[in-house]
Amino acid sequence: MKYQTDIHAAILLTIRTLVCLAIFVGVGSQSLSAQSRKELEERRKALLEEINRTNTQLEKTKKDKARALDRYFALQGQIQKRQKLVQTLQSEIKSTDLTIEQSQQVLATLHNDLERLRREYASTMRTALRHRVGNSMILFLFSAKNFTDAFQRWQYIRQYYHYRQRQATGILKTQQELLHKTEALQKAKSEKTRLITAQKQQQSTLNVELADKNRLVKTLKSDETKLITELNRQQKAHDQLNKAIEDIIRAEIAKKKKEARKPDALAAAKEDAASEADAGLSKDFRQRRGQLPWPVAKGVVTKQFGTQPHPTLKGVKINNNGIDIRTGSASEVYSVFEGTVVGTQFIPGYQNMVIVQHGQYYTVYSNLEELTVKRGEQVTAKQTIGRVSQDKPEVHFEVWREKERMNPVGWIEGN
Repeated sequence: MKYQTDIHAAILLTIRTLVCLAIFVGVGSQSLSAQSRKELEERRKALLEEINRTNTQLEKTKKDKARALDRYFALQGQIQKRQKLVQTLQSEIKSTDLTIEQSQQVLATLHNDLERLRREYASTMRTALRHRVGNSMILFLFSAKNFTDAFQRWQYIRQYYHYRQRQATGILKTQQELLHKTEALQKAKSEKTRLITAQKQQQSTLNVELADKNRLVKTLKSDETKLITELNRQQKAHDQLNKAIEDIIRAEIAKKKKEARKPDALAAAKEDAASEADAGLSKDFRQRRGQLPWPVAKGVVTKQFGTQPHPTLKGVKINNNGIDIRTGSASEVYSVFEGTVVGTQFIPGYQNMVIVQHGQYYTVYSNLEELTVKRGEQVTAKQTIGRVSQDKPEVHFEVWREKERMNPVGWIEGN
């Protein structure tokens, strides 16, 4: 029948329109709340927090000429963070541009859908008025040959009126979605403006820091004789610290091997229990990689792990077996994990040093003016083991796996 064909065609057209609308709306919503945008925002916030902490420490050393080299390395790290921040902001701007582009496409599609729905609805209404559908439907129903025919015609009439209702509902939903997408588009444009402003500000600050770094290089060049003397002193202190650490760790390893060779059954049982405990502690420490707390409440890394070329002395390299963390005057220093204090020693140039054993792993804390633990003592995570000095509030922190030096940055949280 003609009524059946028209109604089925109309219903299929409505379903197709609504499916297309749902797809475009879904794509727009997904782009506006994409995981990458959230990750970029979190990275930006983390970098800003790190930069603010470093700024505080840099201001404290700004007028200290004796610490020009330390300031240089701290500033170099700050510049690297600032460059990452600028790159993150650029990525956010690109992501926002993509969101704006997708939103504009969705808006165009919604406008087209709305116009088509309005035309279809107008056509339906014109047809209804021209044929006086209300009366025609009644006549159509009562002209049925039998009850079954009447029931089928009644179903067709229901579908027809439902189709008109869906047309009206589709128009309203499309109008609402248009409003929401327009608001989201305006919000994305405002966010882009804010990000561009933030990027310009960070780039300006970065230029200032680069100029400050160049001035520091000139200062260091003018005092090369003093620098060489100071570097020699630091290298001597570094060698003494490294020897002390290696001696203590070597002694601990040798002690365990010696105890393992004891024939006494009771001693062997104790050693087996101790080995099992060490293995468990090593596993727990290893599983906390990247999540260990900092050895100080607040601080910034001023010297990184590894070998770095000197900024002015050609052929001279500065080696660091750990990281140096600048903190507040007389700040407390904490053990980053539970373990046993296996060594304490005073090292000229590094003041007091503490080594804590965590199974196969060892953490080293030096530049401590005051100690609150002694050799053989059991410590818990975040337990105070000493304090840094007021004059040089900086802790030197190392991580070892038996005789292997490891980069502490990969172990503490937030790095």
